[in-house]
Amino acid sequence: MFPRSLLLLFLLAAPAAAQSQPIDPTALTLDRLFASDDFRGDPVPGVKWLDGGAYTTLQPSKTHKGASDLARVDAAGKAEVLVAAEKLIPPGAKEPLAVHGYDLSKDLDLVLIFTNSAKVWRQNTRGDYWTFRRSTGKLAKLGGDAKPSTLMFAKMSPDGTRVGYVRDNNIYAEPAAGGAATPLTADGTEQVINGTFDWVYEEEFYCRDGWRWSPDGKSVAYWQLDTRGVKAFTMIDNTTAVYPALKTFAYPKTGERNSACRVGVVPAAGGPTKWLDVPGDTRTDFYIPRMEWAGNATELVVQRVNRLQNAVDVLLADARTGQVRALLTERDGAWVDVHDDAGEWVEKGAAFTWVSERDGWRHLYLASRDGKSVRKVTSGEFDVIRVLSIDEKAGSVYFLASPDNPTQHYLYKCALDGTGAPVRVTPADQPGWHDYDLAPGGALAVHTYSTFGKPPRVELISLPDHKVVRVFAANDKLRETVAKLKQTPPEFFRADVGGGVKLDGWLMKPANFDPAKKYPVLFHVYGEPAGQLVTDRWGGRQHLWHLMLTQQGYAVACVDNRGTPCPRGRDWRKSVYRKIGVTASADQAAAVRDLLKQRPYLDGSRVGVWGWSGGGSMTLNQMFRHPDLYRTGMSVAPVPDMRLYDTIYQERYMGLPQDNAEDYKQGSPITHAAGLKGNLLIVHGTGDDNVHYQGTEKLADKLIELNKPFAMMAYPNRSHSINEGKNTSRHLYGLLTKYLNDNLPAGPKP
Repeated sequence: MFPRSLLLLFLLAAPAAAQSQPIDPTALTLDRLFASDDFRGDPVPGVKWLDGGAYTTLQPSKTHKGASDLARVDAAGKAEVLVAAEKLIPPGAKEPLAVHGYDLSKDLDLVLIFTNSAKVWRQNTRGDYWTFRRSTGKLAKLGGDAKPSTLMFAKMSPDGTRVGYVRDNNIYAEPAAGGAATPLTADGTEQVINGTFDWVYEEEFYCRDGWRWSPDGKSVAYWQLDTRGVKAFTMIDNTTAVYPALKTFAYPKTGERNSACRVGVVPAAGGPTKWLDVPGDTRTDFYIPRMEWAGNATELVVQRVNRLQNAVDVLLADARTGQVRALLTERDGAWVDVHDDAGEWVEKGAAFTWVSERDGWRHLYLASRDGKSVRKVTSGEFDVIRVLSIDEKAGSVYFLASPDNPTQHYLYKCALDGTGAPVRVTPADQPGWHDYDLAPGGALAVHTYSTFGKPPRVELISLPDHKVVRVFAANDKLRETVAKLKQTPPEFFRADVGGGVKLDGWLMKPANFDPAKKYPVLFHVYGEPAGQLVTDRWGGRQHLWHLMLTQQGYAVACVDNRGTPCPRGRDWRKSVYRKIGVTASADQAAAVRDLLKQRPYLDGSRVGVWGWSGGGSMTLNQMFRHPDLYRTGMSVAPVPDMRLYDTIYQERYMGLPQDNAEDYKQGSPITHAAGLKGNLLIVHGTGDDNVHYQGTEKLADKLIELNKPFAMMAYPNRSHSINEGKNTSRHLYGLLTKYLNDNLPAGPKP
């Protein structure tokens, strides 16, 4: 699922169109939101930390407009240009390379530059790579005769003499100055993938870069996926050419066969691969979603996850023999999450960090390398949201948590040996949502802070005193623009849904609110285990669209049902196991009824609901299951039938359809389509590789069979985010606004 595309921190709107009349600074319009710069935030510099509190960043070039200099900035703020833009002009070219990413050797002499990038599904992970040697001034292009934008995941060897990369699903190592590349694999094809991943591993395990240099640079460990035998999905592009173009890719739907997956180690100078002896059949029974070198050049640590994803085995593998042994086993009656903040080696390699919910809360542990012990670092009735930094020298760990309010994020610090209570580092007078990017050693951090309806500030702070060193992005102009908008202060609430369960929610009241009158209310929903919507943070353009609706006379509300990934404990999150679409739908409906009871100014005859992706599915469930409660629904990119979605995501929360067919049926909105009574708009991109347009067509077919009226909009060749192409976002939100205006009348009633 893809909820995060809707939770933008900053707005990067299109350039302003010519204005024929003055703009009312208190009023929001679709053109202000989508065709002006009114809500553009300050640029935020990208920071790559160095030792000692210094960092590197890209700065606008003073000599070449639109180009960037690479600079080093020390802890005191003094900047030194390491590579000026004019040094990055290839022979025969007039303009410097556009730097889309970069890496530096430890001595800062060699720079690896990523440019001419292209999107692969979600991110720009394919492009061209160049090296620049500062000491010699030499600029060299890597990849030999490779076609433009075809290299992936280039990385320097630890000694900076070579660069490895993926090309056409094979891995190569090339001298850093350019020259003949050594192929490390030779069997890569469209179906045999070395050093990167297939669609489902990328989407659901966030696996993209699929290879690692050994710490001594003598070996390369990598994943290989073999998609042969995986059923293919085909999308039709009707807009690019005179005849339709077909895009076909391996996509395992629930219950189907996955790619075969294995991990191997190959000499960096070339030679045969030694495959790790990880037991089990990855086509039908297991996944290998994580692999890293285990703090040395001879061993790897691998996570093996069973098909049901309720068991994770952490394995230590000998890179020379391929033999593996178990270090740790994690089991859960529902599912086990695969974490990135696990696997850091401490105590001279004798232990590694691990995150577990084994006591009912998500906590940090230290597991021994010999597999004999697992020790707690954090404890108590709260969740560690994310581990940010382990400072073994200081004996401390920084992490995000919010023990008292699951809608917020704060920085905490505790002892690595588990003694003493965690201490909140975020100042008590800054309630809201805080994110941090800590420097090595934890003395400095980039701090991003926002609250609901207020744009973020981004600043460099010192730790643990949390003092501001300098401001990166104040967003004062954006804050002032937002503050001028006509609005009523939002409120957070808890809805009682029975059985002692209370759900967090937020409510935006109409701009000209009169508690003696009744207003229509639109609920924004998601509700899947992949995303949390009720957060005390800036919501970007989507928040402003909701605010525009309040100016038209709507109330807008949002509730997080059980099963959403809120820091409210394991039982909260996993109570929905095998009940996706059932528990959440009941929770949402109960919350609506409770809110209508609590707030007599909300008009129970004018209740609407809208959502995207999992929220689109939730919208369908609410309209079909609770037709007497919801009058109008707008469902964007939904999954009407869970059997049509991918193996990794859907089976994680629902089990296998072969074992659980009835729950799949009951949880799928299409099963309940006969219940539709209200106004329903369904929107989908025909080029959605994630949640396929196929599902919407199947639902449309069912609604026609049932003689149910509905509206439908297909966005040609657009992906799951429906934002490709000129004016697409403006058109989409204009469509949603008009449908709402036409079918859920705005404004107060006596």
